Amino acid sequence: MARKTATGDEAAAVAAAIQRFVVETAAPAAAGAERVSPWRRAALLEGVSAKGAVHDPEGGDRWLS
Repeated sequence: MARKTATGDEAAAVAAAIQRFVVETAAPAAAGAERVSPWRRAALLEGVSAKGAVHDPEGGDRWLS
């Protein structure tokens, strides 16, 4: 039995069908997703809290920010 490979047009049709399927079945984009500011993102990554205790670098008492 001889095997036949797809022609260029047939391969393009298959690729287009796959692309259409992916687009039609993709999950919808998150609506209204807010962008986090770079400053807030850095604070979250570093574990900084606005209510955390801070040490005075000059040796004073602790204070809450």
